[in-house]
Amino acid sequence: MNHFNIAIDGPAGAGKSTIAKQAAGRLGFVYVDTGAMYRTIALYVLREGISGKDEEAVCRACQAVDITIAYEDGTQQVFLNGENVSEQIRSEQVGNMASVVSAYVPVREKLVELQKHLAERADVIMDGRDIGTCVLPDAQAKIYLTASVEVRARRRFKEFMEKGVDITLEKVEEDIRQRDYQDMHREHSPLTQAEDAVLLDSSHMTVDQVIEAIIRIAEEKGLERKAGL
Repeated sequence: MNHFNIAIDGPAGAGKSTIAKQAAGRLGFVYVDTGAMYRTIALYVLREGISGKDEEAVCRACQAVDITIAYEDGTQQVFLNGENVSEQIRSEQVGNMASVVSAYVPVREKLVELQKHLAERADVIMDGRDIGTCVLPDAQAKIYLTASVEVRARRRFKEFMEKGVDITLEKVEEDIRQRDYQDMHREHSPLTQAEDAVLLDSSHMTVDQVIEAIIRIAEEKGLERKAGL
């Protein structure tokens, strides 16, 4: 492998996207938000009025989805069939649907192929549910990022409040517990810690502390930090 890959896995609300995005910025890596890809397919399914339980219909719809990721002014933008859906894919409803449709093999195959190609062409940080176990099994550095359910629920609730979303903390915690169960018990590529992944519990850590810990782990796995980073 010519490029250095960092795989970050973990449950919903662990802060993977925020951490991975900022760590990528510090290292000069490309950040690949796999969750955004699954959320984009979930958004399409919801818009088409397809039941998440209808695997055949979901997989058929998946073939009509074109997902592209671009960076504008340093910010990731996600496009669904040419439409910028970066904001629309962040709702709790889309997140729950993403957890359902991501269990279907054709959906995963479509996106995993794209993710692997990205990692072959650049130094990347990629986060998701099965990056270290399935998507990038040969990644030099693997981290399993987690936090307690209560901490994750409070973080997600704060995000919703800042966006003006009408939801209770209890509902957010219930949704996270449900997402955990779905992700850990799905038949294909369930959420699990890779044998060679480093467990990192961020329950009592700041964002900067988590980022530094991830960079330190990568350095221990052979990454040479560039001057000034």
